[in-house]
Amino acid sequence: MSEITIRPCTSDDAGRLSVVAAATFVETYAGIVDGADIVFHCRTTHAPEAYDRLLADPARRLFLATLDPGEAPVGFLLMGPPDLPVETRPDDMELTRIYALHRFHGQGLGPRLMRTAIDTARAAGKRRLLLAVYSRNDRANAFYRKSGFRKVGERLFHVGANDYQDWVLALDL
Repeated sequence: MSEITIRPCTSDDAGRLSVVAAATFVETYAGIVDGADIVFHCRTTHAPEAYDRLLADPARRLFLATLDPGEAPVGFLLMGPPDLPVETRPDDMELTRIYALHRFHGQGLGPRLMRTAIDTARAAGKRRLLLAVYSRNDRANAFYRKSGFRKVGERLFHVGANDYQDWVLALDL
């Protein structure tokens, strides 16, 4: 029987993070975001070297969800200091990415990753979790509403050659 494990990332996880990030980004945004922008974003933002840099940053927290047996990467989350165009406080943390392959939607992985993010923020003494989400990503927006997030701002997010409207959301911990 298969089981999903969520664990803190190690310095050896850049390739795993890159694969699941690119796959999830394509699954989520194909038909919504320009195809050339998707490819550019995956080749840069989701390149293994980008995850090497994130893993080496002591201010970042990364967790990987793997499917056992075999430890195939199926999701992850990335957290760190807030870098959003809203007023922030020292006790804020940003949930920069929370990704799960579509095959695992509706099976409890998203809520488990969110619980990991909330527990991690609280353990770090944070009192508010912030994130940005594409305004047209209806599934993610519904998940964040269900998780208790509320809209506190907006930003333009540059992907490839285009800008996309994001909503900035917050959850009081």
